[in-house]
Amino acid sequence: MENKILQAAQVIKDSKYAVAFTGAGISVESGIPPFRGPEGLWNKYDPIVLDVNYFYANTLESWKVIRELFYDFFGKAKPNSAHQVLAYLENTGIIKSIITQNIDNLHQEAGSKTVYEFHGTAHTMICLKCGQKYQSPDISLSKLPPKCKECNGVLKPDFIFFGEGIPEYAHNKSFEEAEKSDVFIVIGTTGEVMPASMLPHTAHQNGAIIIEINPEESLFTNNITKIHLKGKAGEILTEIKKQIEEL
Repeated sequence: MENKILQAAQVIKDSKYAVAFTGAGISVESGIPPFRGPEGLWNKYDPIVLDVNYFYANTLESWKVIRELFYDFFGKAKPNSAHQVLAYLENTGIIKSIITQNIDNLHQEAGSKTVYEFHGTAHTMICLKCGQKYQSPDISLSKLPPKCKECNGVLKPDFIFFGEGIPEYAHNKSFEEAEKSDVFIVIGTTGEVMPASMLPHTAHQNGAIIIEINPEESLFTNNITKIHLKGKAGEILTEIKKQIEEL
């Protein structure tokens, strides 16, 4: 493993356009469980609450779960060492951007600047009536559903529900970054969610070296991954940072 970490560190340091691509696994160390798998949230909650048609038809019921999951619980999460190392690598110019499937805003809280949120963010809310946007911390969730201060319309979290398309800007920029990258670092994502799972393939098709940090094998591992670093994102990225500083 030490040799693999040194190899990955060298590849990342020598890169001209390294991009990080993160999924739920990077935030597990911040106390946020993944949606899928044995400990996944969909074993405890019915995913129907995040179906956009269900939300429109059963807004209050949907919001009760959304408040519990994404604001009461997720809201307490703080960036972990994996987020902090990526922010450091970006701020030193080694990583050019981060594409994330996560909606938890932890990359930005860690200090990352160029973050493309492929599935949107829980950090803002949008009025379904007039389109006004709000910072989520500014909205009280003591009474549900929350309402727009301008027109009294219902507010919806600004992340993608089942049945909604990927935001055009995030979609286009993410695929542009994947195409431009010469090193694409996959962290904490198994490749099960489309179309996000196509991003590493796009990078690979355009000649990028795929480095994967995952505790288990993913759909990428035996397909396009060049270097698979098996373990926790925080521990492995901290070791990579140390090696880069010594090279």
